[in-house]
Amino acid sequence: MPPAFVSGVELSSRLYGEAVHPLLSRYFPGLAHTAALIGPGSEVLGFDTVRSTDHDWGPRLHLFLRPDDLAEHGARISDMLAERLPATIAGYSTNMVPTGEQGTRHMRPALGRVQHGVVIAELGSWLTAHLGFDPRDEITTLDWLATPTQVLAEATAGAVFHDGLAQLRAARRRLAWYPDDVWRYLLACQWQRLSQEEPFVGRCGDVGDELGSAIIAARLARDLMRLCLLLGRVYPPYGKWLGSAFARLPCAARLAPVLTAGMAATGWHERELHMATAYETVAALHNESGLTEPVDPRSRSFHDRPYRVLHAERFAAALIATIHDPALRDLPLTGAIDQFVDSTDALGARAFTRRFAQVVFPPA
Repeated sequence: MPPAFVSGVELSSRLYGEAVHPLLSRYFPGLAHTAALIGPGSEVLGFDTVRSTDHDWGPRLHLFLRPDDLAEHGARISDMLAERLPATIAGYSTNMVPTGEQGTRHMRPALGRVQHGVVIAELGSWLTAHLGFDPRDEITTLDWLATPTQVLAEATAGAVFHDGLAQLRAARRRLAWYPDDVWRYLLACQWQRLSQEEPFVGRCGDVGDELGSAIIAARLARDLMRLCLLLGRVYPPYGKWLGSAFARLPCAARLAPVLTAGMAATGWHERELHMATAYETVAALHNESGLTEPVDPRSRSFHDRPYRVLHAERFAAALIATIHDPALRDLPLTGAIDQFVDSTDALGARAFTRRFAQVVFPPA
């Protein structure tokens, strides 16, 4: 029988508390270290289930050392853990074997030494590789705009079990949310995205293109969900977990049924009606936030055409008017990297996102 499911964060906590910490205390007494579970993985964002256990999931941990300690002790610690870790934690094997071309890891019964899931690294190098910058230093506007929200979520979610280096918790606090002006700029850009396609639900339907209308509505629903997460000060995760993160928001109880009805509609008139209701609901959330003076939240016709829209650019303009930093106010309304780049391979390449963002948002 498989072991009872525990969350990956709980499993990582038990790995550290029951095994790694006692072994470090015995074989490397007094060694300053930080232990955490951060970075990629459904368990870091709290979305893991039994299904997650089939690959790249198990008793794993990040162990951060000072640079000189990593050079002197890193390899020895890894060898010690391979020899001394228990075969299981909470019933799950600590032997995580890489398989396949991508190095996907699977839990397998341990026979002797284990191929453990403890990543031993220097904190600054890990943060720079993951984020593209070191948040222990000054975080620039370019750093914020060049970093996908999924990556920021991975760095700020999960858990820190011990911070003996006294650096990771402080870095995570600095990354917890955008500076106010950057936040307002990103919200404005998200409203702008909506404004560009909201009339097309009706226009596609008007020429008999129900499939095109449905696709546009789905794109708008995704943008509305991301907008709600940004309003709620939650980093929107990538596609697989977007709906799960949205469902945790207080507004989801009233907005999710409307979006669901819009996605299920088979005719454009009904689809447009549900989407207009969704626009108005999110517009009311914006007004409740107090970020700008109230903006009329009612939908209306698209100029002299019979399509129901919000004219979402009104909300973008209202937000831009509240930004104090003139450099941000003058930027194009394209937003952070994942508001205008939609390729997983591109967004997963930190060097690319930073180079591309530097072209779009050159330093002042």
